[in-house]
Amino acid sequence: MKLLFELSGENPTLPFAELTCVGTVLEERLQVAVAECPYPEQAQRLAMTQVVLEYLGECEPVIPAFKNLLHDLAITSVSTFAGRAKKVHPGSNEHNPSSQREFERIIGDMIAGPVSLNNPETEYRAILSGDKCYFGKVLFSINRSGYDTRNPGKRDFFHPGVMMPRMARTLANIANVQEGDRVLDPFCGTGGILIEAELLGAAAIGSDFDPLMVQGSRQNILPASLMLADATQLPFQDHSIDSVVTDLPYGQSVCIKKADTMDNLYADALDEISRVLKRGKRAVVVTHKDISDIARDHMTVIQQHEQRVHKSLTRRVLVLSH
Repeated sequence: MKLLFELSGENPTLPFAELTCVGTVLEERLQVAVAECPYPEQAQRLAMTQVVLEYLGECEPVIPAFKNLLHDLAITSVSTFAGRAKKVHPGSNEHNPSSQREFERIIGDMIAGPVSLNNPETEYRAILSGDKCYFGKVLFSINRSGYDTRNPGKRDFFHPGVMMPRMARTLANIANVQEGDRVLDPFCGTGGILIEAELLGAAAIGSDFDPLMVQGSRQNILPASLMLADATQLPFQDHSIDSVVTDLPYGQSVCIKKADTMDNLYADALDEISRVLKRGKRAVVVTHKDISDIARDHMTVIQQHEQRVHKSLTRRVLVLSH
């Protein structure tokens, strides 16, 4: 089924990369994507998507073209419906409400059926982004409030600087974590990535070199398999792990062997990740600096992303495979 995705806009590239866990991306525009998805309900797992729509068509982002599109579609709605329009591209004069209201008025006029602006059973939506106007029927909005309830500050064990749940879910999706998969985080910290992997139905496995982190994670995620282990000498057989998702350590507070430098730690850990990861599967690793040259010595870099956290921290996301 061809779907239209209204994206959150919190990152320029990660939302598109995340979509690959549910389908094949066909088109990309700012905060909008079109993808072919065999099982639309699976899109509920997405963290950086706000609304999922059945794709109905596209045209130039001007009134005459939009009228022609609706004329050709000749939609009849048995249920009550409302029309909504949204402009998301900075160059599309998105702050002009009269233009958006005109698109909405046209939807109401050209779709046959009962209009209900306050409590519609069906919503049709036009999304104007760049040089395209996409039109679709809303299937569902994604309730992202659950991520707020899993805020790290609300967990039994907390440590500063941990990844927020929405980002952890996004990375698990980019790694294409599936139900029943064995997912490893070899620097599990307080267990945030493991929590998101388990919510996707995976068997989450966490290890850390710091006993405090392993002990603390047991307070946050009891069902997970947790162990004290050196990420450069993982206690797993070759090619026995379906996905690796991890936030590599950095800073002076990190518990590592005294003989290690950070670059040596990254290189040795990536070597182990490559060893335990199944052929053709993905590892998603995050660090505070560009380590793509180090990563290429051990695996193939298939994607690179950046996420600015605050003034002094930008996360670098590498998606790796054999």
